[in-house]
Amino acid sequence: KSKEEVKQIAIEGAKLLKELAEADGGNFLFEYSPESFTGTEPEYALEVCNAVVDIWQPTPDKKCIINLPATVEMSLPHVFASQIEYMSKYMHNRENVIISLHPHNDRSTGVADAELGLLAGADRIEGTLFGNGERTGNVDIITLAMNMYMQGVNPELNLSDMPHLAEVFERLTQMKIDDRHPWCGKLVFAAFSGSHQDAISKGMHYRIENDPNKWTVPYLPINPEDVGRTYDSDVIRINSQSGKGGVAYVLEHNYGMVVPKAMREDLGYAVKDVSDVNHKELSADEVLEIFEKRYKKYTPVFKISEVHFKQINGIQTVVTINENGEKYNVEDGGNGRLDAVSNALASHFGKPCDIFCYEEHSLKKGSDSSAIAYVGITGEDGKNYFGIGIDHDIIRASIDALESAMNRSLEA
Repeated sequence: KSKEEVKQIAIEGAKLLKELAEADGGNFLFEYSPESFTGTEPEYALEVCNAVVDIWQPTPDKKCIINLPATVEMSLPHVFASQIEYMSKYMHNRENVIISLHPHNDRSTGVADAELGLLAGADRIEGTLFGNGERTGNVDIITLAMNMYMQGVNPELNLSDMPHLAEVFERLTQMKIDDRHPWCGKLVFAAFSGSHQDAISKGMHYRIENDPNKWTVPYLPINPEDVGRTYDSDVIRINSQSGKGGVAYVLEHNYGMVVPKAMREDLGYAVKDVSDVNHKELSADEVLEIFEKRYKKYTPVFKISEVHFKQINGIQTVVTINENGEKYNVEDGGNGRLDAVSNALASHFGKPCDIFCYEEHSLKKGSDSSAIAYVGITGEDGKNYFGIGIDHDIIRASIDALESAMNRSLEA
């Protein structure tokens, strides 16, 4: 058909709709969609659309929709946007016309078409959940909305429970959402890389300490909690690629254990070895199990059953050591309680027990909370060995941590 004949089809259809609506007396909103818009000369597309608008005569109370589809993507997004800008600029009765877009995804730029089209003057978008649609699908309304949200624009869609939205979609459509689908895939916020985990951990600590009014965490474009995701299961994920920062973050975030920096490398290698051997990602509970098994729960060379202190020229101590079924009461002294116990162990075993790392903190708020102590010593071989202790009494926790570190040194 000729251009004039094609335009006449649109005119006759517009007239028929108007006549039927008037005869019915109902409240109708008209929409016209030139199906081959992207493959049509812009001047001719405008001519046809204006002919339809002239017949419908939209008003502020009864606007019409001119829906401009990228039924097949045929150009770069900025070219599509230029077409939209041209249509918006020269559309008859523009203030009463809602310019709508209906992008498909043939060139995998449906979202870009939509975003640039909105900037070029469009008022409305037609899309689908997660990009479902014919051939390569329609524009993903979820991605488009979240892109707006990231830039501080309210998309007027409630996406606060993305996991539930994705679950319902997959269950009802029997279609699978890719794990790395933007904004909603299971792995989109996940960090396995050690350097990424370390940066995220530092960014989260910065937020806690400084309370900035903007979201500024590296590698996380938004706060995952805004869409119903959680840090412990969605962000820091532990496998053989993970680094010391990620492992430390998991222990702190889930169990309140602030592992000293000096200890993190040793712990990181221990976790990485387990993940490598088992060829799998580790849960937070599995990381905790590795941590406690390495630094607290093991078959010891010796146990400290009793410790007594006196303050004479510093601190004097009597340490009761259980070793191979025998008890030994060892006396020594030091500048403080832990230093005195360290000297007693060194003299009993004839091996160095030099403390180079000591940190402690409570695990919960309140006077009845347990405390955790971390101790690092340098062994006879020049290597560093660590231990932890947990007790309501911080002195006992510190002694247990030193005992653990010394046992590991003797077992080496």
